Amino acid sequence: MEYEEFLEKKKIVDVPTGITKELELNKNLFPFQHDIVKWALKRGRACIFSECGTGKTIMQLSWADKVAEYTNGSIIIISPLAVSAQTIKEGEKFGINVSLLTEENKYQKGIYITNYEKIHKYTLSNFDGVVLDESSILKSYTGRFRTDIIENTRTIKFRLACTATPAPNDFTELGNHSEFMGVMTRAEMLAMFFINDAQNKDGDKWRIKGHAESKFFEWVASWAVMVTKPSDIGYEDGKFILPKLNVNHIVIDDNIQPVEGFLFAMEAKTLQERQSARRNSIDIRAKKAAEIANNSDEIFLQWGNLNPECDKMTQLTRGAIQVAGSDKNEVKEERLLGFSDSKYKSLISKPKIAGHGMNWQNCHNIIFVGLSDSYEQYYQAVRRCWRFGQTKEVNVFIVTSKIEGAIVRNIERKEKQAEKMKKEMVKYMHKINEENIKGIKKDETTYVEEVAEGKDWIACRGDTVEIHKKYIKDNSIDYSIFSPPFNSLYTYSNSNRDMGNTKNRTEFYEHYQFLIKEQFRTLKQGRLLSFHCMNLPTSKVNDGYIGIVDFRGLLIKMYQDVGFIYHSEVCIWKNPVTAMVRTKAKGLLHKQLCKDSAASRQGIADYLVTMRKPGENKEPISGGFDHYVGDDDTDIGKGNYSIDVWQRYASPVWMDINQSDTLQYRSARAEKDEKHICPLQLQVIHRALQLWSNENDTVLSPFMGIGSEGYESIKLNRKFIGIELKDSYFNQACENLKMANKEKKELELF
Repeated sequence: MEYEEFLEKKKIVDVPTGITKELELNKNLFPFQHDIVKWALKRGRACIFSECGTGKTIMQLSWADKVAEYTNGSIIIISPLAVSAQTIKEGEKFGINVSLLTEENKYQKGIYITNYEKIHKYTLSNFDGVVLDESSILKSYTGRFRTDIIENTRTIKFRLACTATPAPNDFTELGNHSEFMGVMTRAEMLAMFFINDAQNKDGDKWRIKGHAESKFFEWVASWAVMVTKPSDIGYEDGKFILPKLNVNHIVIDDNIQPVEGFLFAMEAKTLQERQSARRNSIDIRAKKAAEIANNSDEIFLQWGNLNPECDKMTQLTRGAIQVAGSDKNEVKEERLLGFSDSKYKSLISKPKIAGHGMNWQNCHNIIFVGLSDSYEQYYQAVRRCWRFGQTKEVNVFIVTSKIEGAIVRNIERKEKQAEKMKKEMVKYMHKINEENIKGIKKDETTYVEEVAEGKDWIACRGDTVEIHKKYIKDNSIDYSIFSPPFNSLYTYSNSNRDMGNTKNRTEFYEHYQFLIKEQFRTLKQGRLLSFHCMNLPTSKVNDGYIGIVDFRGLLIKMYQDVGFIYHSEVCIWKNPVTAMVRTKAKGLLHKQLCKDSAASRQGIADYLVTMRKPGENKEPISGGFDHYVGDDDTDIGKGNYSIDVWQRYASPVWMDINQSDTLQYRSARAEKDEKHICPLQLQVIHRALQLWSNENDTVLSPFMGIGSEGYESIKLNRKFIGIELKDSYFNQACENLKMANKEKKELELF
């Protein structure tokens, strides 16, 4: 494979597998809906993340209609309870025939609909297309249920998932949809784009890696479209501008019974205290809710989270009907659809029962008798009424007791967080979605190379493989020393040319081999190359187990496969206490030793591994130096090592390397860098240069970073060539190389 082919293969995109020919779509579609359906049909497997009321139903029906026509087959739509009948009615309105799925008509040609509770009766893989309506509902079911849907639809060519903005306070739920699409598993998505960050100030367990943000949303936009309003993808909002939402917080502080164990009514903090507080205030909250509804002639939608709350509201509210979990499905459907037709003055239920999928624009008054900690339930419950087609301002009344303040604040926090997430997603996906949906050609990111020069050094910004190919001559390098990257996607940059920016170790090794071949070509015969590395800890998320990968050994094998000879290595001691504090590695914790030492391990050392290119070295290395700078030995004169120095250098373990003896690096850290760069210790570079290079030799670093290898090379009278892909590191390296020239000149004055 050519290098450019490999880079193209590295791109993280999902290839369309759908219908490429032009199709005449339903005439009832708005322009933005028409283009979204057209895009989803071309993709074959797609997600439509479209805000409540923006027309998911007509979009999914139009998609199903054309897939049924194209395949001449059977399409199944899976929806929440009671939404089936509503969708059938919507289909009639738009001229699309949808039938309720039964044992008698299953797998026949056409479009059929059922609810999530009934799909165990059918073999999903027998259908030619599948639509998940309100697909975010999957997280409400057991992991086994969700996995069964994903597994049983895996072979279906045409798959569509439709929901409002998924997981409004949790990016990672996108993994459910990615897995359903067959794009990537949830675990792979987390390992690739996210960091497990317990210290995240927003309280989330996972957050997107800094460099991954644009790539993550670009990846999502390759299989999903996100719309909160038509203008998000370049269309006029028109009728989709919603009326005002009025949220009224009603806090009751009369006759509040204290939580068990307290003399006075104190704000509930723990989960147990919150549950107790809700039970103790049911009567007064339900009474207030009924009072609001009874004092109006308009219809009301009333939400509770506990059975006694719903029962009490039903008892006290005039003209109220309740939909309870214990009701038969037929009863639930009749009452939910009856409320759609305004047959009942008040509908009372729980968000987890009726909070998904129903369209109740006929109602503009909503009452919550308290809140749970689920923002999504609150959000979906409000959106039943506050959606496209609503012509009146929507009034939301949240009735809580004063001791439930922590729950209210938690929902408010999640609401702010959700709005922030939506804005970020829309911001990142706006242009990409617009390009995908409208078919606008996207400008490709331009690869740029740059060269800077100084006395005895040349710094190149660009792809190290490309720079080698273009500018480094055969057998021209006397010595090379560097720290190679390792696969850790989006840790340093989001460029496909970044060797560390790979999906897995296999892809990293495949990329790295291109460089090794160039290094073998450009190094002089009989000369040496040294790489600084460590073995890599694994994790359950990335690897499925906790252990260590022999990265050092794998690199050695790769260099040997190209033709290098394994010359030598030295182990560099590292303080395990420092590593424990920095990484919080489970195996280094003392409490793990006390709990079960089978999971305890030693710290992970660094290695300087040296490889040799076969052939005769035509320029013997003198093994000496003019001046000793940067290590802790005294100047011992030119041309000789003292026995003491040589014994320390010849030791298989260097115990005396100062881990903090590095170039200053913070000024090279870009705003969204995930980790501090780890420049190689100057003492290690210094010793290696003394051992394996002569004055005036050309030393090369293919991963220059901030220029540590060049800094030492210049001070030891070597010539240096460095290559670095990342702008901020390249710029800092140039400054450090200039500093080396200055310091060397100052030393020569004395």
